[in-house]
Amino acid sequence: MTEHSRTGGGGRDKQGSRVSEADNPVCRLIAWEITRSCNLACRHCRAEAHEAPYPGELTTGQARALIDTFPKVGSPIIIFTGGEPMLRPDVYELVAYARGKGLVCAFSPNGTFINAGNAWKIKAAGVNRCSISIDGPDAASHDAFRGVLGAFNASVRGIGYLKAVGLPFQINTTVMRDNLGQFKKIFDLCRCLGAAAWHIFLLVPMGRAAGMTNQIISAREYENVLHWLYDFRKTTDMHLKATCAPHYYRILRQRAHDEGVRVTPEAFGMDALTRGCLGGTGFCFISHTGQVQPCGYLTLNCGNVLQTPFPVIWRESAHFRQFRDQSCYKGKCGICEFHKVCGGCRARAYGLHGDHMVEEPLCSYQPRRPHA
Repeated sequence: MTEHSRTGGGGRDKQGSRVSEADNPVCRLIAWEITRSCNLACRHCRAEAHEAPYPGELTTGQARALIDTFPKVGSPIIIFTGGEPMLRPDVYELVAYARGKGLVCAFSPNGTFINAGNAWKIKAAGVNRCSISIDGPDAASHDAFRGVLGAFNASVRGIGYLKAVGLPFQINTTVMRDNLGQFKKIFDLCRCLGAAAWHIFLLVPMGRAAGMTNQIISAREYENVLHWLYDFRKTTDMHLKATCAPHYYRILRQRAHDEGVRVTPEAFGMDALTRGCLGGTGFCFISHTGQVQPCGYLTLNCGNVLQTPFPVIWRESAHFRQFRDQSCYKGKCGICEFHKVCGGCRARAYGLHGDHMVEEPLCSYQPRRPHA
């Protein structure tokens, strides 16, 4: 372990030298795949319809020990995800344990298992918000993507139980060519259901999604969708967010500049403070076996928490340190003036070009500075 990994939150090391935030990055968000087991077979997902536990999943004791380390890298929001997290019997215990450490907990089930009884359990454990994925405005479109008939109706029914216990929820939608023309209808569904937020996820061609290249929209369509989102957010009080779409944070600033609006939290909420791709800089993914990755779509092995303490991986991973250094980025991402608010999707770069540090392949913006 190097000297800077022993210091915390910036400041000075033992010799009195200034320690940069790059050496002591704060982890703001962790997506933790507590199980890969799932009852659905979504076309884009790393999990599949396999409800029995996968080999190598962390035990309850190992999971609690991992939670003990999270406060050592900041105060990250913990997203309990899967697979289907509700297929793990100790999920409520783990959420409650994380809450006892003062951590904010989010929960990402598919909604199909939620009933009146376990909706109360989710809330009582200390979950702050649930996210449920809906990828079409009706059962036919959603079920075709999720791979199981009845998934749409079951998820909507589950949302009803969350509402009944007063637990806020957001809806996540994967953006594909097939549903691009249905966005307004999907939003109307989110509004009718009472969602606190709608997050759109641009498709990343990794894992099983690698076979969905026909569903990837073009760079120009990508740009148009994000401009549409910027304009559409002005028409609703619902929080709208683009995920796996780092260019949105460049577009937000370009549009705000053109409109003479300052990008402040008062005007844009958390979008004014966050970065496009947070993988390895403010966010990471932990798999069901303890493997740490930049995100769930980018399967670079940055270390395993069963061999190396999570805080050491977070601070020392060679891949994470690459992502924190703009000079490591290739092509136009390496010289772009919007790099600090965008960063490009590293998983999409890897999925389409086999190199996680090349320029974002679905970005049409040309930086003002020429290539060296």
